[in-house]
Amino acid sequence: MTHPAVIKTSSLVNAGDLAGAERTLMAIAEHEGDHALVTVLDEVPPKDLLAIMREFDASRESAINLLVTPEQFARAAVLDARYREESHDRLRGMMNAILYRDPEETADFLDALGAEPGGLRVLVNYFSEHRDEIREFANTGNFRDGAYGRTHERPDPEDEAIDISEREDPYSAPEGFDPDAAPKVKRVEIADRDWMETAWVLRYEATEVFEDLLHTFERDAEAEVEALNAVLGSAAQPTQEPGLAGEDEESAL
Repeated sequence: MTHPAVIKTSSLVNAGDLAGAERTLMAIAEHEGDHALVTVLDEVPPKDLLAIMREFDASRESAINLLVTPEQFARAAVLDARYREESHDRLRGMMNAILYRDPEETADFLDALGAEPGGLRVLVNYFSEHRDEIREFANTGNFRDGAYGRTHERPDPEDEAIDISEREDPYSAPEGFDPDAAPKVKRVEIADRDWMETAWVLRYEATEVFEDLLHTFERDAEAEVEALNAVLGSAAQPTQEPGLAGEDEESAL
């Protein structure tokens, strides 16, 4: 039987009263304890849980974000794409509040996200402004600004068509990435409780998820190149002037 608080929470979320929805759930923790709330959160629809989690970040903590389990978090986070936000600032703020509520648990949340269908896309969006830096970190073990290799650049619309017919083994480690390499920088040196620290934890504590993320970056880059090639190919096709028939065509008159 569905807990009455879950029904009320969904109703409040649908009405746009996210603060009221959070208070409804918090009342469970206050009267029945944190464990009871964690159990009830399993019944809350992921879309409703996500709506509540998105309202809070490190500057405005919520006990919901402090108690949600890695699996509950992952099931909800994969729905964030429905909000269609280009900057993904809300997503990153919400994730950071949860990933760093306890630094010892960060890898658990990232592993859960990597195991959830659609979870890698959440990470792609989370790192949307730092794709090149993540590749640099994967290849060198360091975070550096400045120029990266040609393979790290987005395709230039002025370039000629690019051949990507020779694809690598999808199960091999990405080029330049050694999954067994020891850290060149310590976590404490880049502990920003944001994208850089998240990349470090992925690289050294959730390595399989990090590899999958790098492959996703590669597939996205290939898709961009294919789209560019399609545009270049279309532009190169000769167009026939309206009203002119081909030499081999007979007049219909």
